[in-house]
Amino acid sequence: MLVPSTNTTNEIEYCRLAPGLQVHTGRLGKGGGTTFSSPLDDDVAYQAKLLGDARVEVIMLAQTSASLSADDYDAVTVKRMTDASGVPSLTSAQAIGRALKALGASKVAMATPYSEEVLERARRYYETKYGVETVAWESLGATDAYAIGKMDAGAAEAAFRRIDRPEVDALVVPGGNFPTMDWIAGWERQFGKPVITTNQAALWAVLQTMKFDLPLPGKGRLLEELPVG
Repeated sequence: MLVPSTNTTNEIEYCRLAPGLQVHTGRLGKGGGTTFSSPLDDDVAYQAKLLGDARVEVIMLAQTSASLSADDYDAVTVKRMTDASGVPSLTSAQAIGRALKALGASKVAMATPYSEEVLERARRYYETKYGVETVAWESLGATDAYAIGKMDAGAAEAAFRRIDRPEVDALVVPGGNFPTMDWIAGWERQFGKPVITTNQAALWAVLQTMKFDLPLPGKGRLLEELPVG
């Protein structure tokens, strides 16, 4: 996986939750210098090439907000990663969209560390690219990437209580540096519907790409049932 240099969550969640898999990581600088800036293109290509040297089977860019920066960001960046590494690649934003489609979710409620501006871009992204309507949402107001890594997942739970609606098919928590994996199963029991997070969806998409049948009990319906998408 490729992560922003400020990310302190993905390696912990993946190495702990992916038995039978080797997880290798490359770190990326960010242009613009803000929390939600896209990674530097040269870094993406260089780090993808190095991961290709390790003969990984798939590369995933774990920065959902980057995909919201331009309509063609996913297509351009996935091609850049694949050309550099020689292996299939994807972004975590794509993974969330594909996971929602695999679960048949067309209306969602979204709680995220993103700013209101980035959240609006996320709503547009999933509507235009995956036909998924965000009917309710809440920004958790993170000020920077380091704050996201230290956020209490209970903030998302409190937001869900405020924004959940009968028509909502799934609850979504974008944000790769937001540590939420251990909370997903409990949220699903509490709210009675699937919960999709960045790191959970990205891992599911990686397993799909590898055709690796590895159910992960206790981490939510997506990783327990492994629906094809």
